[in-house]
Amino acid sequence: VQLQASGGGLVQAGGSLRLSCAASGGISGFAIMGWYRQAPGKQRELVAIITRLSGSTEYADSVKGRFTISRDNAKTTVYLQMNSLKPEGTAVYYCNLEIGPRIYWGQGTQVTVSS
Repeated sequence: VQLQASGGGLVQAGGSLRLSCAASGGISGFAIMGWYRQAPGKQRELVAIITRLSGSTEYADSVKGRFTISRDNAKTTVYLQMNSLKPEGTAVYYCNLEIGPRIYWGQGTQVTVSS
């Protein structure tokens, strides 16, 4: 399985970005797809997750009401719509796929929010 993330960039505070992560390699059945982020000097943290089949979602408290995670109809691409971005959202964002005990990570995409 490979994950290809895209969509990061530089945005002013209050702006929006949409991240995408396409999974390839034959995915089927139950899985959890998600986004994590790691700011400089900090540990990687969960941003949002979505279950592949049912579409149930969970969000970190810090992004609730501003970020939306979704997936495409083929259930192989996960998106993260980020609105009302804040400077503290500056980080490398990683997509993540969990299939049972196996965990896969994308290459990370930089999001920089200027104040």
